[in-house]
Amino acid sequence: QVQLVESGGDLVQPGGSLRLSCTASGFTLSSAWMVWVRQAPGKGLEWVSLISTSGSSTYYSNSVKGRFTISRDNGKNTLYLQMNDLKPEDTALYYCASTLRASQLLRGLWVPTTMREFDYWGQGTQVTVSS
Repeated sequence: QVQLVESGGDLVQPGGSLRLSCTASGFTLSSAWMVWVRQAPGKGLEWVSLISTSGSSTYYSNSVKGRFTISRDNGKNTLYLQMNDLKPEDTALYYCASTLRASQLLRGLWVPTTMREFDYWGQGTQVTVSS
């Protein structure tokens, strides 16, 4: 049974940092492109960062570029998202997911509306940025 479990979400002040983790079981993380997706209250899904199977290629949405860093440790079967200089607009439920449609996502040809559109996904971890 495949499980992705996110952790690391918390309440943090603006300007603060958090590191999210996503640990996989029943699934080899290195076999898939992985993505962090977030959903703010009352809003749709927004992909924030994507990483290739080897980790050599990474991509970011304009809203987080320069502040967030995605990485993976295939030996630990874990995905990370380092988030720095957090802003109130980063408040959201953050999911990790695997996808075979990374190219479509990057080119804007696929705009996911539900997590079920991804191959595997976790339950999410809440990040709240507030003073």
